Amino acid sequence: MNVSDAVASRRSIRAFLDQPVDRAVLTRVLERAQRSPSGGNTQPWNAVLLTGAPLQTLLGKVADVIPQGLAAYSPEYNIYPPELDGAYQERRFGVGEAMYAALDIPREDKASRMQWFARNFQAFGAPVLMLVHTPRYMGPPQWSDMGMWLQTVMLLLREEGLDSCAQEAWAVYTKQIRECVDIPDDHIFFCGLAIGHGDRSLPINQFPVPRAPLDEVVRWEGF
Repeated sequence: MNVSDAVASRRSIRAFLDQPVDRAVLTRVLERAQRSPSGGNTQPWNAVLLTGAPLQTLLGKVADVIPQGLAAYSPEYNIYPPELDGAYQERRFGVGEAMYAALDIPREDKASRMQWFARNFQAFGAPVLMLVHTPRYMGPPQWSDMGMWLQTVMLLLREEGLDSCAQEAWAVYTKQIRECVDIPDDHIFFCGLAIGHGDRSLPINQFPVPRAPLDEVVRWEGF
């Protein structure tokens, strides 16, 4: 698979097959991803990969507190800026509505929407969940470095025939994650990455996710 094919076929997969992922494949992906760029070669990404019993322990702990709603949330950063508006907010709202349309869940069916949202915290059935963290003193440039590393990981997973879903949603349950996983106190938790073999036959993995046209996000000068 060339890079263009990997980019074109990568999408956030929200339903996975019940099929394990070989640790050797993940090791190969992560070793290659170490070539990702980072300012000053700081390589600020850190990760823990869970599968089997450790993953089930985390999923169970989070499932226990989901009924508490917002009272159980403990995010260490804002997943979205409170002032998000304009085209940025429209894109966020649009992909959510497209997802629920693919699931045939109308807006007024709040219970079904919440039930589906809870699947975030089952890693959408993926057999592997990678949890990403970094030292708290790292700034926006280093968070950008983590994003470049994650993109590299996701594209290399596609090369191996695997799928993924980057999940910042996990940040709301940082307390429960820290109770299950040894993340240093002086590190901030960033996101999860669900990894596995996607069931691409399902509507949830097929609905269109449009991108802004190039002239909306890029200006050309001097060409």
